[in-house]
Amino acid sequence: MTTHRPTRRALILGGGLAGTLAAAALAPHCTSVVIIERHALPEEPEPRRGLPQARHAHMLWSGGADAIEYLLPGTTARWLTAGARRIPLPNGMVSLSPGGWYRRWSETHYLIGASRDLIDWGVRAELQADPKVSIRVGSEPIRLLGNASRITGAVIRNSDDTEETLDTDLVIDAMGRSSRATRWLGELGVPTVPETTIDAGVTYASRRYKAPAGTETWPVINIQADARLRSPGKVASIIPIERGEWMVSLSGTRGGEPTSDEALFEDFASEARSPLVAQYLRHAQPLGLVTVNRNTANRRRHFEKVRLEGFIAIGDAATALNPVYGHGMSVAAQSARALRDLAARTGDIAARGFARRAQRAIGRPASAAWLLAAGQDIYFPDSLGKTPNLGDRIASAYIHRLIRTACGDFNVAKALTDVMTLQGGATVLGHPRVLLAAVRGPRLPALNGPALTPNEEAVKLGRPRKTASHQAEA
Repeated sequence: MTTHRPTRRALILGGGLAGTLAAAALAPHCTSVVIIERHALPEEPEPRRGLPQARHAHMLWSGGADAIEYLLPGTTARWLTAGARRIPLPNGMVSLSPGGWYRRWSETHYLIGASRDLIDWGVRAELQADPKVSIRVGSEPIRLLGNASRITGAVIRNSDDTEETLDTDLVIDAMGRSSRATRWLGELGVPTVPETTIDAGVTYASRRYKAPAGTETWPVINIQADARLRSPGKVASIIPIERGEWMVSLSGTRGGEPTSDEALFEDFASEARSPLVAQYLRHAQPLGLVTVNRNTANRRRHFEKVRLEGFIAIGDAATALNPVYGHGMSVAAQSARALRDLAARTGDIAARGFARRAQRAIGRPASAAWLLAAGQDIYFPDSLGKTPNLGDRIASAYIHRLIRTACGDFNVAKALTDVMTLQGGATVLGHPRVLLAAVRGPRLPALNGPALTPNEEAVKLGRPRKTASHQAEA
């Protein structure tokens, strides 16, 4: 006797990374998945409209990359073939934390160094091989259909200004920070979705550089801010990406923001807690203009607290994070993986209670990232939104203790990296071994400066050592 599987349709509002990953998650459990995207999607790794944040540095941590590979096998190989870099962690990162310089312990995790354009393209290219998935560009949603208890579809405006009604079993809001879904839900009588906002007023300024000679293998350089200093936090980072380029992003909290002035870009980098990034930029060639982004507040929409069938929010539409911590893509990927796993267990995306369970499952990967981002930003001067309570202050003190300990203790460094890369949840930090290490403190003394290799030191001075490939060319 065969079991008849019901015909199920999913409608994804937004064709960015969160939307395409949600489509990949649901495709095995649907007859059809339709993605609605307002802007054209390039067939190559090129910039697209509607994604201004693509011009800034992005880190795809191993927890996110593994989740994408789980959803769309072959994506990692596609990225690497196109020039992305697999950077081992923590030995492939030179980082000044609020607790001091991290040591470059042996590899335990990794990240993918690539432009956002390349990452999105790789995911989209793999997804388009699935015949169940179709992407409609040039259309945009203008309202939701249904009532206060269940969403049944959406009204779409096409490029010719005609309106079309699309009925479906499940609507996914993947429209990012600018999503209007909460307003549309309110028009249907859905109770107000609670929100938590923490806004440190972070402004981003980014520019691409042609990397200097001798940097064919290169670490991420990351100079972090320290909220305890009670002054505007300034961050500077270099991420190696495809085509032998560096994506350089600088950021500052309210009162210490960078500008789009090219003449001031490297000066601002020198004002971070270490001038290391500025020292490297002296020997790199700038490519293009400085781009600025100010839409960086941490915002959580608690959809899981609203009883609603047929509707799920994912990615920045649910939890938008300050991009300085580089968690947005990885949270979206792990949320999509959680959605896939729940759909597999449930067997029916239209089942009663599925959407609310999915929203809770999607929220779990975001919780660890929220702890790290919001737990830092809430303490910067003039931060707006939620103010720290006793629990926040205790958690912040503990996290800082762990960060300081991690600078001289491999096991604590691994635990923090588990959380940072989203390979493990925040509960990792409560393991008895980690608690004991935090009480004991670092095993090794603090480093006096960055742990640079001889070649990295030489590049900083403008005298890179010749690599084997250079010697062969000579």
